[in-house]
Amino acid sequence: MQKARLGNSDLLLSRMGIGAWAMGGSGWSFSWSHQDDSDSIAAIHAALDAGMNWIDTAAVYGLGHSEVVVAKALATYSGARPYVFTKCERTWDDSRQIIKSLKPESIQKECEASLKRLNVDTIDLYQIHWPEPDEDIEAGWDTLLGLQRSGKVRWIGVSNFNVSQLKRIQALGTVTSLQPPYSLVRREVEGEILPYALEQNIGVIAYSPMGSGLLTGAMSQERLNNLPSDDWRRKSAMFQTPLIERNLRIAEEVKQVASELNRLPGEVAIAYVLRNPAITGAIVGFRNAKQVGELSRASDLDLSDKLYGRLQSAIVA
Repeated sequence: MQKARLGNSDLLLSRMGIGAWAMGGSGWSFSWSHQDDSDSIAAIHAALDAGMNWIDTAAVYGLGHSEVVVAKALATYSGARPYVFTKCERTWDDSRQIIKSLKPESIQKECEASLKRLNVDTIDLYQIHWPEPDEDIEAGWDTLLGLQRSGKVRWIGVSNFNVSQLKRIQALGTVTSLQPPYSLVRREVEGEILPYALEQNIGVIAYSPMGSGLLTGAMSQERLNNLPSDDWRRKSAMFQTPLIERNLRIAEEVKQVASELNRLPGEVAIAYVLRNPAITGAIVGFRNAKQVGELSRASDLDLSDKLYGRLQSAIVA
């Protein structure tokens, strides 16, 4: 699998990486419902065997459980160790309610907890999950700079930041990476954020390149209606009127292009994201080894200008 350097770091990343959001399982606010840990571990192993060399998780995924699953998968994997990325800022209390904090003492505590759950001495990329509270992003970023100097983390980045917020923290220290949502149904970053990241040599790892399942070819209104009650997508505006109708129309065009290429819709969706020159890699949320087998070749799909333009036309239709 082809690799690309992440911003100013020494990390050479495969164009696709392993997303561990759903691996957190059920029992928290943004769950994808039940997830079998053995399926998660098998998916991680299959993805690493396919050439992916990084895993992206977060402390809040499953309220710590995703990080534990990642550690178990790595402990039982006999191949080369992948890079491990995680995030801070979203923590939780004893009643499992999520708390937003960028206070230095909170981030330092979160980092120590992630190191322990992941069973690593150093986190390869540590990211601020959300710029919330906005007034504390400078304090939060300064704390990450300190963790980097101490050797607890190797490289530092952010997720879900806009250009104005990036500029504020750049005044304190270099930003290695940005993690935004980006897909055929979430193109807002194309206007300002991606060009800025490219200009500033900020590596971009895009999350939800298949639109959280919308662009896999399997989503329909019927399936949406039957999602488990604890699947976060039931509450998302992207899966409700009026956006769901638009998104399903886009998904149909993706399916048509995929059929013409003899590929899967998910591969086309990922290839669209990777075609943007600002993108270092795409985070793909595998839930089992079968999905890895279906999608692992997506980074090798080079969309022609004609097909790329056709997909963009479908978005605005």
